[in-house]
Amino acid sequence: MSSATAPVREVTAKPLPSTLTVGLSRVGLEVKQFFREKEQLLFTFFFPIIFLAIFSAVFGDSDFGDGVNAATYFTPGMIASGIFLTSFQSLAITIAMERDEDLLKRLRGTPMSPQSYFIGKIGLVLVTSVAQFGLLLAIAGLLLGVDIPTAPEKWLHFLWIFVLGTASGSVLGIAFSVVPKSGKAASAVVTPVVLLLQFISGVYFVYSSLPAWMRGVAEIFPLKWLAQGMRSVFLPEGYEVNEPGGSWQLGLGALVLSAWLVVGLVVGQRVFRWTRRDAG
Repeated sequence: MSSATAPVREVTAKPLPSTLTVGLSRVGLEVKQFFREKEQLLFTFFFPIIFLAIFSAVFGDSDFGDGVNAATYFTPGMIASGIFLTSFQSLAITIAMERDEDLLKRLRGTPMSPQSYFIGKIGLVLVTSVAQFGLLLAIAGLLLGVDIPTAPEKWLHFLWIFVLGTASGSVLGIAFSVVPKSGKAASAVVTPVVLLLQFISGVYFVYSSLPAWMRGVAEIFPLKWLAQGMRSVFLPEGYEVNEPGGSWQLGLGALVLSAWLVVGLVVGQRVFRWTRRDAG
């Protein structure tokens, strides 16, 4: 008695998800993890908003010239500071902690490409920066009386300044994440650097009132140009005469931010580590 031979079914392997698809899925995971960390959320996300409210209360009766009050003057600096916190500081600390916990080592052993991991991190920066900016702007406009710009060219300036600021801050944060020797030391190493840059870059003080040597140091780093660019968006026309250079220097600011973006990319590729230093 002969038996019929069962037909052989061809099994077609499903193609692996693309680098972009995996990276976008990482964005959702990174955002969920970020909002679950209450301490990081409070310091990184609400720190500029809290400081803007404090400065507005302390300097509420001060006149910064051309009818600009404290809330209006400090809003651009707090926006720039928020971008730097969610990009440079957040990435430098979290990546150092993930490396120390061997999370990066485990991820490196999966089919996920390094590019997908970094897409997830940069996507996190974009989402949190936009959300923080929206909340800060709502509070500044509705509660603190800040006039929100309506001219389209102002928002075009804001767009490229925002993109260059988040991009340069992100790659510099990734590169700087190798500096802390351990995840526990990351906050102690990164936070003082950010605070120092905030003090000399016109975030917490009127920039023109700072000593000339301090302004000279600040001009080397991106936060000063990010804050100055934001002032060009949110302060009234003609206010640039109060700047030390007598203008917003947007072209020079774009060059400096672009230069730091390139430096961060080059240095990050050379020094980035997926494992702890003691792992060899």
